[in-house]
Amino acid sequence: MPLDVESLRSHFPSLASGIAHFDGPGGTQTPRVVGQAIADTLTGPLSIRGSSVASERNADTAVLSFRSAMADFLNADPSGIVYGRSATQLTYDFAKHLSTGWGPDDEVVVTRLDHDCNVRPWVQAAERRGATIRWVSFDTETSELRLDELREALSPRTRLVAVTAASNLLGTMPDIRAIAGMVHDAGALLFVDGVHYAAHAAVDVRALGADFFVCSPYKFLGPHCGVLAAAPALLETLFPEKLLPSTNAVPERFELGTLPYEIMAGTTAAIDFTATLGDGGSRREQLTAAHADIERHEASLLALLEAAIAQLPAVTVHSRAAVRTSTLLLTFDGHDAAAASRFLAERDILVPASNFYAIEAVGVLGLGAAGGLRVGLAPYTNLDDVQRLIEGLTAFLA
Repeated sequence: MPLDVESLRSHFPSLASGIAHFDGPGGTQTPRVVGQAIADTLTGPLSIRGSSVASERNADTAVLSFRSAMADFLNADPSGIVYGRSATQLTYDFAKHLSTGWGPDDEVVVTRLDHDCNVRPWVQAAERRGATIRWVSFDTETSELRLDELREALSPRTRLVAVTAASNLLGTMPDIRAIAGMVHDAGALLFVDGVHYAAHAAVDVRALGADFFVCSPYKFLGPHCGVLAAAPALLETLFPEKLLPSTNAVPERFELGTLPYEIMAGTTAAIDFTATLGDGGSRREQLTAAHADIERHEASLLALLEAAIAQLPAVTVHSRAAVRTSTLLLTFDGHDAAAASRFLAERDILVPASNFYAIEAVGVLGLGAAGGLRVGLAPYTNLDDVQRLIEGLTAFLA
C-alpha cells in the first residue's frame, strides 16, 4: 500500500527543524522510538550480560534481540550476526582475519565503483601478504560495473572478491546474484558492502549469495554502528586475535570487549519501527512489505526530480544505471558543486558535495577529490522537500 509519508514524518523530531534532508546516503534521521530505546536501556537496570538479576538479563536481552532483529532484516542466521563500531571497522577486521593464509600466489578482486571501505582494507591486506590485487572498473556512460572485466579477473588464484551492492556515489546496483555465481564458480569468497543497498532494498543475504555482507544501521533510521552477516559455519573457520579468557563462541569471538547494549537496543527499535510500515505476519514479512512501499515512494519522487533536473541548464547527471537507488550525483558546467551545496544549505536544504569516500569512482569519472553534489532520498522525504530542492537548484543556476 502507499507509504503514509506525513504520518511517518511525525515520528522524527528532527524534521521539525524545517531542514529538507537529502543526505540519506550519509546517514538518516532517527525516529523518536529509537532514542527512547537507547535511553531506556542505558538508564534502566543494566550490567554485564548474565542471568542472575534483571540488570544482567537486560543486557543479554539487548544482545539477543539485536541479533534476531538484524537476522530478520537481512534474512540471515542470528548466530552469524556480528556487531561492529562501523562497516569500515568490520571490513578492516575481516580483511585481517581472511588474509591470514594469503600469499604471493593469491589474488583479490576489488572494484572502482566501491566506497573506499571496501577497497583499501583489501588492498592493504593483500600488500602485507604479497598477494595481487585485480581491479574492475565501471562504464562512465552507463554507471554500470563492467562484469566482463570481473569475469576476466577471476581465476583459480582468486581468494576473495569485494564488491558493493549499491554505489554510495552513483546509486548503481550491480547484479550481486550473478556476481556471486561467478565468484563461487572460481572457488572464491564474496564480500559485499551493503551499506547503501540496505537503506533502499529488502536485503536477502541468502538469495544474494554473499558470503559476507556488511551494513550500517544509521543508514536505515538506526544508531551509529555496523553489522556483518555471514553463515556461522563460515565464521567458525576464522580465528581472530582476542583476549585469552574471552569466549571463543561465534559470533561473540569477533566482538572484542563489552558490547554497547544501548546501541544494540536502538538498532532493534529502528528495525521494529520499519516493520510497522508494512503489512504481514512475521517481522521479516512486514519488513519486506515496508521496503516495497518505501521503494515505490522513493521511485516516484526520484522520477519527478529527474524530470525537473533534465530541464535545467548545464547539469550533468552521472547516475545512469538501469537498476539503482534513489541517489543522484550531479555536476554543473561553470559552477562548483560545493558552491551549490552551500547555496542550498542557506535555504535549509541539505545536499552535501564531496567524493563521499568513493575515491576510485570519482577518479574514473574525472571529477577529482571534489566529487559532485549528491542528492539522496530517504523514506521521510516528501513532495515539499523535492519541490524546495528543484526551486533551490533553479535559483542557483539562474
